[in-house]
Amino acid sequence: MKIEIWSDIMCPFCYIGKRRLESALADFEYADHVQVQWKSFLLNPDMVTDPSKSTLEYLSETKGWSMAQTKQVSQQVVDMAAAEGLVYHMDKTVVANAKNAHRLLQLAKTLGKGGEMKERLLKAYFTEGTNIDDKATLTALAMEVGLAESRVVECLDSGEFAEKVEQDIYESRLIGVRGVPFFVVDRKYGISGAQPKEVFDETIHKAWEDYVKANPVLQVAESQDGNNCDLEGNCN
Repeated sequence: MKIEIWSDIMCPFCYIGKRRLESALADFEYADHVQVQWKSFLLNPDMVTDPSKSTLEYLSETKGWSMAQTKQVSQQVVDMAAAEGLVYHMDKTVVANAKNAHRLLQLAKTLGKGGEMKERLLKAYFTEGTNIDDKATLTALAMEVGLAESRVVECLDSGEFAEKVEQDIYESRLIGVRGVPFFVVDRKYGISGAQPKEVFDETIHKAWEDYVKANPVLQVAESQDGNNCDLEGNCN
């Protein structure tokens, strides 16, 4: 059974949703038979990398919020992340275009390291305040999860996997993804946003029953209440 996940590295709810899915799979008896596949999604494909500016400053400017309001909203996300065992330093997150990071993720997937690379990129961004558009930094992160330096440099110095990133984004439009994270379980059920663990539990068990019965009927059940980030730059 396959779980496909459309998410962006700069989406705070994507990391939270990842942890909730992992928690559900940890309790799932047949987790060894579940394949998790990460799909690329760019919330802001035209973002200009600016290492001198934090995400809080960027949000304050683009949303027209005061810095106090921005910090208050961000703290709610920080608290939600903490409940899942994650440490967010939103004041250190760097404004960066994520295209190169997604190309690196696509490379890692071909080498069987997609999950490890996704985790390392999320931690680098939200916990460590790393510039995920810096090629030297991306190379170091990739080497940490076992990718060969020469292969990573070759990828990052070219446009390799750019088409695969765009293909994932195009595919997301076809199935109606407007915000991330978005989980598709065995192409039958959809989970929109960082839903509570119980939603993942229920959906995974339901999809597994269908999988065992080899039922080919496509049935996407999308909830509208999950926390997510949309294409208009809103995270809620």
